[in-house]
Amino acid sequence: MEGKTLYRSNTDKMVAGVCGGLAQYFGVDSTLVRLIFALLVFFGVGSGLVLYIILALIMPLEPLS
Repeated sequence: MEGKTLYRSNTDKMVAGVCGGLAQYFGVDSTLVRLIFALLVFFGVGSGLVLYIILALIMPLEPLS
């Protein structure tokens, strides 16, 4: 069994591909992940933005296949 790896998406991205990569990893719609990040930005006093930036820096870009 091959393990799943978390990557930033090359194809499903609006800014850095973080939400698209998370959606692909967890098997959910990327719009849902984007909505969660937006809610965190507005109601989490910016914690969603900080989390997004950290993930954009540490998540590797999806390899081209």
